[in-house]
Amino acid sequence: MNMNKDQMKGRIEETKGKVKEITGKILSDENMEAEGNVQKNVGKVQAGFGDLKEDIKDIKKSF
Repeated sequence: MNMNKDQMKGRIEETKGKVKEITGKILSDENMEAEGNVQKNVGKVQAGFGDLKEDIKDIKKSF
């Protein structure tokens, strides 16, 4: 499966956010944990947007 730019960047940001969130929990750093949570969710949105673009592209191919 090919991934578009938004899917790739979104999944990378989601992963970085998860790591930051877990690191914040381990270090009891609430700010880092919150930043990680936001970064993770922004990545999910971007990846979802990329998924939607791919779905639209697939629909266009079927016509």
